[in-house]
Amino acid sequence: MAVELAAAACAVLVWLYLLFGRGMFWRLREDAAVPPSSPPRRVAIVIPARNEAETIGPAIASLAAQNFTGATHIFLVDDHSIDATAEVARHSADPDRVTVAAAPPLAPGWTGKLWALAEGLRRAEMFYPDYVLFSDADIVHSPDGLARLTAHAEAGGYDLVSWMVKLRCETFAEQALIPAFVFFFFMLYPPAWTENTGRRTAGAAGGCILLRWTALTRIGGIAAIRSELIDDCALARAVKSSGGKIWLGITSETRSIRGYGTFSEIGRMISRTAFWQLRHSTILLLGTIAGMFVTYMLPPLLLFTGRPLEMALGALAWGLMMAVYAPTLRIYGRFFVWAPALPLVALFYTGATIHSAIRYWTGRGGEWKGRAQDVRA
Repeated sequence: MAVELAAAACAVLVWLYLLFGRGMFWRLREDAAVPPSSPPRRVAIVIPARNEAETIGPAIASLAAQNFTGATHIFLVDDHSIDATAEVARHSADPDRVTVAAAPPLAPGWTGKLWALAEGLRRAEMFYPDYVLFSDADIVHSPDGLARLTAHAEAGGYDLVSWMVKLRCETFAEQALIPAFVFFFFMLYPPAWTENTGRRTAGAAGGCILLRWTALTRIGGIAAIRSELIDDCALARAVKSSGGKIWLGITSETRSIRGYGTFSEIGRMISRTAFWQLRHSTILLLGTIAGMFVTYMLPPLLLFTGRPLEMALGALAWGLMMAVYAPTLRIYGRFFVWAPALPLVALFYTGATIHSAIRYWTGRGGEWKGRAQDVRA
């Protein structure tokens, strides 16, 4: 009984901390539009693409149609696709504004995406850009997206600005799990802490990152993070640790059109890098499981103890959980009735993390577009 009471009190304290003490990460407010920057800047747009024939056309078309006063050029790097990615890319915009290149054979010590980015940057260097925009092949940008990102970087003196774009949320599985993905991401990387130069926290969302070319040079180029799987946050850490200023935000206008339509697809997406993020540590894995249980699963379970104090604390923790989660649901147009399901969603994410560890221990690792990742040596 004493243990249950202590655990119940701990759950309430955790949610009070998340509500008030973690940079107000849960607010998820989009910043007001920033006036276009002056003078115009040159931006190289680098897109790594592997088997992206279904999404690359709209992605490139959206970038070619930007309301941007500066000069831009799109560098699409085909990362050994077996579909028509390169062909679709060539026909998606004016050929004078798009360079389609093939990634060389993957070099030892590099991850596939970063090796493709390195080839794009090698070609972009001759464009003499002020900034480089890293954009995933499934991202459809709003018409003023590049102008807003560049203006934000100029106005705030940021070396890196990044948007968590609006992810697709159409199927039942996506509606149940995708808002929580965004919620957990910002919990790990609170934007206020990311921006704060006095804190080590550094987050970025890889689908949409604008980076000053001088900052890229300062960290030693993309080779500085060549072996990273969670490359967006690794890049943010490298820029911040070199003295750069970074900013992380959210947008509902620039969006991903990639679908993760089923529970199994979303589970594999999570599992691909979850154990990597825990640095392959069994201790961190066990701590994560315990933390997820106390934080998310325990509060509703306490309602079945039959003991008034534990039940009251469980109800309070569950209520705080729903209040903190509600703004994320609102961003995705979900009704508040989805909020009570967060413990079940957290259980799913915990299972995917355990699955990630099992795949690593058994030598299978994760997989992306037919390429194995994070395979135990």
